[in-house]
Amino acid sequence: MSCVSNRLGLRIDVDTFRGTRDGVPELCRILAARDIKATFFFTVGPDNMGRHLFRLLRPTFLRKMLRTRAGNLYGWSILFRGTIWPGPRIGRRLSSTIRLASDGGHEIGVHAWDHHLWQMKVEQLGHHGLNQQIKKAFDCLTRIIGRTPDCSAVPGWRCTDEVLQVKQDFPFHYNSDCRGRCGAFRPTVGGTELSQPQIPVTLPTWDEVAGEVPDENYNRFLMDSMRTGTDEVLTIHAEAEGMSKSRMFEAFLDDVIASGRDIVPLGELVADESTMPVHSIKPETIPGREGWLAVVSS
Repeated sequence: MSCVSNRLGLRIDVDTFRGTRDGVPELCRILAARDIKATFFFTVGPDNMGRHLFRLLRPTFLRKMLRTRAGNLYGWSILFRGTIWPGPRIGRRLSSTIRLASDGGHEIGVHAWDHHLWQMKVEQLGHHGLNQQIKKAFDCLTRIIGRTPDCSAVPGWRCTDEVLQVKQDFPFHYNSDCRGRCGAFRPTVGGTELSQPQIPVTLPTWDEVAGEVPDENYNRFLMDSMRTGTDEVLTIHAEAEGMSKSRMFEAFLDDVIASGRDIVPLGELVADESTMPVHSIKPETIPGREGWLAVVSS
């Protein structure tokens, strides 16, 4: 049995219709074969991810698309979804697939209603707009799984102080909206501590290092990035590790198991709230990701 602070929190972001339809069942199979529970964050509204194509005008986003070979990885249907024709409602069309993860005993969290809209306009939505985006996703997921979602995680780690405040209106046990190398903490906004803990993602995602780290070396890179005696959090994507990168992901899980590190849902990483540190978040950039994202302020 590994020590308490030597776990890997496994977070699975599901951003698209195809990732839900094809990636989620494969990930559920992979996890069930190893008796692993994880945390799934679902996008349930319209799949408008193809609208990100307009970001190709930005050099950093274009480089990312080339590094990850996005057309081959995600499929052209994803890359054009919601541009020429309206994007399909994921929760409406694929509710049984979402229930597959819930019935498998995994934690289920809100990712987004409209993933693209959130990433592009989170700073412009205002309190009411943010509340409505979260509420629509929250209500939809509640209907699908028959209970309230456990937690939430914003798309692309695009989180502001206003987002943190809006989330206090929902019964989330915790949120995972930021990046950082610390453990679970209680966020503060304007000197006021908020009630919902944050669990930052501590490890780089595959798409952030693709092109820099070859796939054949990626699992070793991740293993070497994890600190001994410290909890870590990894985000994978149903569109990558649940599809074309699934064999690589299976080998990674086996490496982690062999190392003696437990793989757990993020909720198990929430510490005793009486001893939880307090931090704020701030917008920063990190290598391999286009634009700003929320990072734990040191």
